[in-house]
Amino acid sequence: LVVGLGNPGPGYASHRHNVGAMAVSQLASDITATFKSHKANALVAEGWVRPGGPKLILAKPNTFMNLSGGPVANLLKFYGLTPENLIVVHDELDIDFDVVRLKSSGGHGGHNGLRDIIAATGSNEFARVRIGIGRPPGRQDAADFVLQDFGKSEREVLPHVLAHACGAIEMISDEGILAAQQRYNSPAS
Repeated sequence: LVVGLGNPGPGYASHRHNVGAMAVSQLASDITATFKSHKANALVAEGWVRPGGPKLILAKPNTFMNLSGGPVANLLKFYGLTPENLIVVHDELDIDFDVVRLKSSGGHGGHNGLRDIIAATGSNEFARVRIGIGRPPGRQDAADFVLQDFGKSEREVLPHVLAHACGAIEMISDEGILAAQQRYNSPAS
């Protein structure tokens, strides 16, 4: 189960906070999987990276970021999976823009979407694909910064960052988190 975090609706679609959902949407497009509404309160698409490869269940919760845990827990239950079968893709303030970092488990680091998933699943033992968005400039509030669109120069690089994140997700599902960390914990460009 690969979950891309973000806020629902077109008004949020291009915000920095939605980069996790953007990556999962890109991966669905790459593997020609179509999102459909699911009773777990999420959009879900199923597909394979390659014939004979692992099946991916891609999901984007229909809830706001801070309430992602319920849909994630419900999807795990519906598909008979454990948190060890979960990859969460999300934005990360503490990582520079253009950098993707993978993590096998851990705390929420102040990320409310992760906090809610950990609370709802009762586990922090899931993989994370952390897509760096960098810190806000000057004294801008972090909450305001994440709810803004990427800047012009960032939008030019964003397709490469998303492709990097998608490659990392594919490798995690195929070869495991350690192999993926060795290859993808580096800048995308």
